Amino acid sequence: MENNNLYEQIYNLSNLILAWRKARKGKTKKNYVIEFESNLFKNLIKLSNELKNQTYQPEPLKNFVLRDPKTRKISKSAFPDRIVHHAIVRIIEPFFEKSFIYDSCANRIRKGNLFALKRFELFQRKVTKNNSRIAFCLKADIKHYFKEVNHEILIEILSKRIKDKKVIWLIAQVLNNTPNSFGGGGERVFARRKVCHSAI
Repeated sequence: MENNNLYEQIYNLSNLILAWRKARKGKTKKNYVIEFESNLFKNLIKLSNELKNQTYQPEPLKNFVLRDPKTRKISKSAFPDRIVHHAIVRIIEPFFEKSFIYDSCANRIRKGNLFALKRFELFQRKVTKNNSRIAFCLKADIKHYFKEVNHEILIEILSKRIKDKKVIWLIAQVLNNTPNSFGGGGERVFARRKVCHSAI
């Protein structure tokens, strides 16, 4: 699949409209969404022009503490930046989807909680021989996962699939918007992995 001219697809107004709809899902009553939508067309065109002219720069991340029930420090992107994130994913996702393992359920289409539970139950039956023997499940977090990812290596990996240098520039803009880059603190949401092991 040719991907040398993806950038203009990202800042295309139609793509930004679809990205805005995705970003607002479940958040329509939030003040920041209401404010953005008070002049929606103007704000989307502004975002499109900033992307087109490569003058786009993400707003500083906002940090807050989440207790669910474990206490975690979370860094949140501004709403316009979340629209950009969805706009990027909408265009580049097809280049990566086939390379993911089937059982990865992290932000993938048609692979939500129900899919993950069904796959877990399938592996549970296999490992326990239809519940005839004991098995253990390991639940773990990768501490500071997003904070510790080497951006240079990540960009190098992305560049092997995405040949449009402007897209790589935009991804770098997003990656470089860390809490530390603006004097903030906190860490991003942890990645979670679950593994089942049979008892020996």
